[in-house]
Amino acid sequence: MEEAELSFAHVGLDARLLQAIAELGWAKPTAVQEAAIPLALEGKDLLCRAKTGSGKTGAYALPLLQRLLSAKMAPSVTAQVVRVLVLVPTRELGRQVVHMLRQLAAHCARHVRFADVSGSDDMSAQRPILMEKPDVVVGTPSRVLAHLQAHNLSLQDSLELLVLDEADLLFSFGFEDDLKRLLCHLPKIYQTFLMSATFNEDVQALKELVLHNPVTLKLQESQLPDSSQLSQYQIRCETEEDKFLLLYALLKLSLVRGKVILFVSTIDRCYRLKLFLEQFSIPACVLNSELPVQSRCHIITQFNKGFYDYIVATDEQHLAEPEVLRQGKKKKKGTRAAKGKGQESGVARGIDFQNVSAVINFDFPPSVESYIHRAGRTARANNPGTALTFVSCSESAQLAKIEAALVGDGSTVTLQPYQFQMDEIEGLRYRCRDAMRSVTKQAIKEARLREIKEELLNSEKLKTYFEDNPRDLNLLRHDQPLHPAIVKPHLRNVPDYLVPPTLQAVVRPFVGKRKRRKPLPPRTKGQPNPLRSFKYTKPKSQIPAKRKKTS
Repeated sequence: MEEAELSFAHVGLDARLLQAIAELGWAKPTAVQEAAIPLALEGKDLLCRAKTGSGKTGAYALPLLQRLLSAKMAPSVTAQVVRVLVLVPTRELGRQVVHMLRQLAAHCARHVRFADVSGSDDMSAQRPILMEKPDVVVGTPSRVLAHLQAHNLSLQDSLELLVLDEADLLFSFGFEDDLKRLLCHLPKIYQTFLMSATFNEDVQALKELVLHNPVTLKLQESQLPDSSQLSQYQIRCETEEDKFLLLYALLKLSLVRGKVILFVSTIDRCYRLKLFLEQFSIPACVLNSELPVQSRCHIITQFNKGFYDYIVATDEQHLAEPEVLRQGKKKKKGTRAAKGKGQESGVARGIDFQNVSAVINFDFPPSVESYIHRAGRTARANNPGTALTFVSCSESAQLAKIEAALVGDGSTVTLQPYQFQMDEIEGLRYRCRDAMRSVTKQAIKEARLREIKEELLNSEKLKTYFEDNPRDLNLLRHDQPLHPAIVKPHLRNVPDYLVPPTLQAVVRPFVGKRKRRKPLPPRTKGQPNPLRSFKYTKPKSQIPAKRKKTS
């Protein structure tokens, strides 16, 4: 006889939390939640590995809130102190965690307070919030350490629970030294949750630093959904031009529908692809580390709400050195690390993109972990999704490495060849070449500068205005054309004769057909011709007055 599935009501959660869970539509715990919540409520240290989109945030958020509510309801009155610290690698993930905590604490908001110090706000602005001693503080290691050193925050005598979310990124983003210094400000005894999508050397190092006799949860599941939920394809592209041609055909002929994230390797490639798509009137947003954090969060929010369908994003491995390292080490002038933005702004990891129908790896992922986290942006929460990877001739070895890792991870699915005949879209190649010629290096540079200037204006100068007028924030769009490149009007639509015959029945091309005017009815016999019978009479005001004769 099969064991009955565990429900949230059977794990000992507060009724107010159960009500919030029901409102969020969580019917039953996920595998990681079912395994982690009971152990966490027992006070165990946890080292938990689970795939992206598996509900790791809920796995630690629910026991965290249950612990706080139990402390608040204790018969002995205790002073208001900071009991929980959640460390995250990125600002966007910090906001996402606080948002989830507030949703789960919707019916006990008076008893539990949260503070997000992961943002780019000035420390002096965050000081009053911390002085009120919120129950939970969420932030990046560098910002939390700065507040501890400035005596805005004290954890030595109050901390009960430490959470490290996306732990495998904390060291790789340059937070190792900050974490070690931060631990000196914590008490000797506290419970720890270490949540990660992978178990690598960085996670093992963190385990030795912060965990005490932990329970290791390594769920027997692949890091990506199975083939019934996530379809994984690869397509060979002989040249760089083939990649642009294929993407143009997929999007313009609506072969890929719904919301799509396009991953590229560098920020310049972001803008090159955006300008290329603009040539065909395909609007897309750019999401990378150069944009202000307010703009990035707003782009993600609008994308999740369905304001636009395409995001061109960089992978976190190719962003430059994080801000914390730039502050602690002096770099030589002119080096890439000195000029770049922080890895704190990584796009592929930790960000909760909702209802993404497809992920397209326009540039090949640099590692197995990168592929897993890119593909993990789709097929989330039991929704179907597709991951399509463009593969050049020189990337065959990397593809084999990724396929071997996926099979070794417990998945029997490899990247299936995408059944697409490139010769059928040869008629579109000349249009693709026209668009690529228009996107010059100078156009990319101008677009990059213009985008940064506009986003800085929106993020800083208008921040106060949008706080007072939140409805107007929805009118601020991030997919507007940049137009530094010459846009040719004839590329906007795809004529019928260019659509491959085999695709005529399945695609819905954006064909600009002119509406034919209905012919005028014939005139009956004796009916005057309006063009011939029309008589124009000048108004009296325009008739010159007759001159009087002078004697």
